[in-house]
Amino acid sequence: MRLFVKLLINSLALWLTTLIVAGVHVVPFAPGGTLEIVLTYLLVAAIFGIVNAIVGNFIRIVAFPIYILTLGLISLIVNGLLLLLAAWLSSLFGFGLSVDSFWWGVLGALVLGLISWLIGILLRPIIGSKNGR
Repeated sequence: MRLFVKLLINSLALWLTTLIVAGVHVVPFAPGGTLEIVLTYLLVAAIFGIVNAIVGNFIRIVAFPIYILTLGLISLIVNGLLLLLAAWLSSLFGFGLSVDSFWWGVLGALVLGLISWLIGILLRPIIGSKNGR
């Protein structure tokens, strides 16, 4: 259940990011209605989550000394690269995330992270409660 909620949070954050950041777009898999657009955002959020979980964690472990030397600022670059990787992977399917350049990817990753964090804080009382209490 938590995985599905995180997927929904990331999808919503991705949608808001595409509205805020001009260089980040999502191309739906079929022209048409709202269902296709929502499914596209869910699929792109799943791809980004998988990329972030597998590749992102590996990079964070390997580059730990660089994170310390740069006081964590390298994470902006790494997250931008992960967003570009997710865009490339989703484009292999013929739809999905489109990032115009590296710096749009960095800005998009920063905005996506902030929005996900804010939504997570707002939903924490609902998600974190046991048995709906």
